[in-house]
Amino acid sequence: MSKLTVTAAPHIHSGASTQRIMLDVIVALLPVTVASAVIFGVKSLLVIAACVISAVLAESVFNLACGKKNTIGDFSAVVTGLLLALNLSTNVPVWQCVVGSVFAIVCVKCFFGGLGCNFANPAIAGRVFMLLTFSQVAGGANPTIVDVVSSATPLEQLAKGAEEIPSLLDMFLGLHGGAIGETCAAALLLGFVYLLVRKVITWHTPVVFVATVFVCYLVATGFDVTAALYQVLAGGLMIGAIFMATDYVTTPITTKGRVVFAIGCGVITFIVRFFCAYPEGVSFSILIMNILAPYIEKWTASEPLGGVK
Repeated sequence: MSKLTVTAAPHIHSGASTQRIMLDVIVALLPVTVASAVIFGVKSLLVIAACVISAVLAESVFNLACGKKNTIGDFSAVVTGLLLALNLSTNVPVWQCVVGSVFAIVCVKCFFGGLGCNFANPAIAGRVFMLLTFSQVAGGANPTIVDVVSSATPLEQLAKGAEEIPSLLDMFLGLHGGAIGETCAAALLLGFVYLLVRKVITWHTPVVFVATVFVCYLVATGFDVTAALYQVLAGGLMIGAIFMATDYVTTPITTKGRVVFAIGCGVITFIVRFFCAYPEGVSFSILIMNILAPYIEKWTASEPLGGVK
């Protein structure tokens, strides 16, 4: 009896370690990373390198300073740096990339106890911090493989009433201005399929999130399907729904909770885009719903068999 170990549930291990999950996410992000380099040139690789390296170093130095075990081997810092970079423009200075990554790792992740204890997705929080601190961080960069009329993002063009905007095909292929990882929907969908096949995520959050934005715009535009599709392909909706709204730590674990979480993200994204000054609302919506996630999880939890109601 002296060797009896008592631990909290669950007691069944799925066989999927944190390291394996993070590696799967990195592999899923490879198509959009390659697409960003092709579409935006070598500057995109500089942004990615700055964010990833500074994120890994920030976590390593923090752990060393606090006398904690080095946790960079789980690759979560790499994922945070890579996701943050893919949500930035090639015009963002390297020093701002470093500041954003350090904030995401140290202030959002490490200060709260490390992986599994953070209240919000570090990459999302880092991007919002950069957006509020350094103003626009996603727009202003043109693709290098095609000639475009404006350096503004499609959402900015729509907000200004521009007559010439990218076609839906260009939007799908990523041939327009914006953050380096948000433009190519085709590459993002490849990553989505990979994560589904590997059972890293379920379809509920991404599909419901995107569908909510689509339906909201369908109603708001008088059932203009083209306009609704444009909103789905524009901005950071796809990368946010697939890679950041599905974070294990900061989203509900129940299926009902994920659906409620995704609907909330979609509605807030629509409200920010349609009624507010910001052309993009994905980052704000995910951050807000991250904060509400524990309550959603509690409200949607199933009653245990024989439990007191």
